[in-house]
Amino acid sequence: MRYPASWLHGMSLGESIASELRLQIIKGSIRAGEVISENRVAAEFGTSRSPVREALKTLSNEGLIRLERMGAVVLGMSLKDIVELYDVRFIIESFAQQRLAGCNLDGLLINLNRIIDKMTLAVKHHDIVEFSYLDFSFHETIIAAANHSRIMHLWNSIRHIVLTVMLITTDEVFSEGEQKLAMVVEKHREIVSGLKSADVTVIQKVVENYFADSRKTLHNSLS
Repeated sequence: MRYPASWLHGMSLGESIASELRLQIIKGSIRAGEVISENRVAAEFGTSRSPVREALKTLSNEGLIRLERMGAVVLGMSLKDIVELYDVRFIIESFAQQRLAGCNLDGLLINLNRIIDKMTLAVKHHDIVEFSYLDFSFHETIIAAANHSRIMHLWNSIRHIVLTVMLITTDEVFSEGEQKLAMVVEKHREIVSGLKSADVTVIQKVVENYFADSRKTLHNSLS
């Protein structure tokens, strides 16, 4: 599994390298305790060491590696780390959705329903990568709509890891068949219905149910 070129479009070379290494680390292809050599990565990507250093700095800031003189030591992500990541997602999305209660959401709801329609199409074409990106875009669209700079700053600090984890877990969801995928799509429709209700209590319950199911999928795919 690799990132599609469309996901990397517009990124600097350092960001592209960080994306590829992030995927390998979270998947476990590069294991905790391994040392990543700047020279080896530069040779693999056919580049100088400068963008590799940029990539390693990014991964260090995300807590995936530790920079040392001998190279970058991989810390990886344990299941506990990823569960905690989902805890942060829950906090962000719960806040964002409740903040939207009572707002004029006509444009947002149209956008979200369009994304869901595209997710359904991705299921028909068995396009795991497209489905995972649409899933990610659905949630990011809601967070952005909340128009809260500090929440957006917090989201931006984890968004690359979230996207990578979603790509990996979506692979597991597709392996469970169309019935499971239909359930995932329906969960997104429930979020739209919750937002449409403009009721904070309803919205909170929908978010809680969504993340309860997401954590189950997470355990199945990464344990």
